[in-house]
Amino acid sequence: MIRTSIKGIAGLGVVAVIALILLGEKTFHVEATIPAPPSAVWEVLMDTARYPEWNPVFVSVSGPYEQGGEILNEVRDPKGKILEMTATVAELVPERKLRQKGGVTGVITFDHQWLLEPVDGGTRVIQHEVDRGLYLWFWDSSWIEPAYRRTNEALQARVMSLGSR
Repeated sequence: MIRTSIKGIAGLGVVAVIALILLGEKTFHVEATIPAPPSAVWEVLMDTARYPEWNPVFVSVSGPYEQGGEILNEVRDPKGKILEMTATVAELVPERKLRQKGGVTGVITFDHQWLLEPVDGGTRVIQHEVDRGLYLWFWDSSWIEPAYRRTNEALQARVMSLGSR
């Protein structure tokens, strides 16, 4: 009886270790405050046709930003390589939230959000992403947060340039 319990506990331990390896998780979070109202920031985010003019990371977005819409994101990595990622718009709240999800369960999935919060003097822009899957154990993701910071900086520059016209 005791041997069976020990084997059972050991088996659960092995399963837990395998689950941790297969279902790793990484969170990325960056924030910036843009001195403009959420409506101005949202307008730039929704104008995906103009992303190539200003966005250093999300260089192309094809498909409708609408609830349930299928999107093809082309993302530039630090070496200049363009990565294609298909996503589904999981949540869209005008002037507040754009949430996209995609990937292959168990291998790598992403849940990326643009969050806009009105604050004194403008809009807090948050990019928050949670990635999961086995691939995370092999992928150097150290470039993600710096890339999202550059995107937020470019977003601010774009919003401000349009406001000055």
